[in-house]
Amino acid sequence: MPHLENMVLCRESQVSTLQSLFGERHHFSFPSIFIYGHTASGKTYVTQTLLKTLELPHVFVNCVECFTLKLLLEQILNKLDQFSSSEDGCSTQITCDTFNDFVHLFKQVTKAKSLKDQTVYIVLDKAEYLRDLEANILPGFLRLQELTDRNVTVILLSEIVWEKFRPNTGCFEPFVLYFPDYSIGNLQKILSQDHPPEYSADFYAAYINILLGVFYTVCRDLNELRHLAVLNFPKYCEPVVKGEANDRDTRKLWRNIEPHLKKAMQTVYLREISSSQWEKLQKDDTDPGQLKGLSAYTHVELPYYSKFILIAAYLASYNPARTDKRFFLKHHGKIKKTNFLKKHEKTSNHLLGPKLFPLDRLLAILYSIVDSRVAPTANIFSQITSLVTLQLLTLVGHDDQLDGPKYKCTVSLDFIRAVARTVNFDIIKYLYDFL
Repeated sequence: MPHLENMVLCRESQVSTLQSLFGERHHFSFPSIFIYGHTASGKTYVTQTLLKTLELPHVFVNCVECFTLKLLLEQILNKLDQFSSSEDGCSTQITCDTFNDFVHLFKQVTKAKSLKDQTVYIVLDKAEYLRDLEANILPGFLRLQELTDRNVTVILLSEIVWEKFRPNTGCFEPFVLYFPDYSIGNLQKILSQDHPPEYSADFYAAYINILLGVFYTVCRDLNELRHLAVLNFPKYCEPVVKGEANDRDTRKLWRNIEPHLKKAMQTVYLREISSSQWEKLQKDDTDPGQLKGLSAYTHVELPYYSKFILIAAYLASYNPARTDKRFFLKHHGKIKKTNFLKKHEKTSNHLLGPKLFPLDRLLAILYSIVDSRVAPTANIFSQITSLVTLQLLTLVGHDDQLDGPKYKCTVSLDFIRAVARTVNFDIIKYLYDFL
């Protein structure tokens, strides 16, 4: 279908599989389909676009919004009832408390002529939240076609694998379909479609190529990249608008936007400033730390010990392990200076990027830089986990069975300095590579 191929890019294999599963309208389709993949991999968009384009009767429900069983079941039934009520012009609000009632009411609702001779699709987005409901809900949806004796297919959309869903009591196995992450070529093709009408497609494609060259290593979320593309494009066009360069002078355009993209690197995922603040930042050509309000560089709101954990993680990531004794022990003995005289002859560790470090080293540095005595309690370990969740630290995993977890710090030196200022910590004397 050419029209569908233009609407859904870089997902030809998944679209073809779903179309073959859907089959003809009056044929019984597969009872349940489980679609999984990372955030912004096109699961929801492809499913909705396919169902709308093929004009198949379907109900789309977000399980985050329907946080109770009653809300979930009633929303499905009431949306299905809209198809039958359109025939006679009247509709009533359906109430449902249990899955048993849902099965009986579902049979009544699907008796309508508009639903009787074709497959009805129930799409449950964020399906992982079904695991928090009663134990019979997930197996019930997977066997809904069998329980109701109706032509219905339940589609589950999730970011986690099916093995995390499978109940211990056993259930009907759905057809599992995986949506892989977009490659850099896929992202280039998709984002290039958003070019403004006043600029050529080649000009915008060159801009997207520059954007992905900067952000692809740290961000592969299509939604975030699309937001960054829209936000920074006016600055990329600035020399062209002012007449200082033409649309083919990519070198001059790159030099103009490079410092602004570096600033934008500080706000990926965290969204520390709003779009209006970012526009103000670009117009005034000021530092992100000078913006008030949402900027995290003026007010770093972290728990007290989390700040020291983050500082310790940065020191462990960028300082060699051999310098720990020099900086963090009061009586470290005599150290040969020959190891430190050649620091200007080698590449700075900051340019090479953060290095992995074990948990023991992180805790050792933490205990050295905190003024008060800190016990290795569950509170400390939970704060380390929180920093990983916030993507300020990265947990790499285990090298072998005997080794512990490895971490690395993912924030910039400016961010660490801002954190250190909130606890009156002098980080400069510990940064061997930047003295």
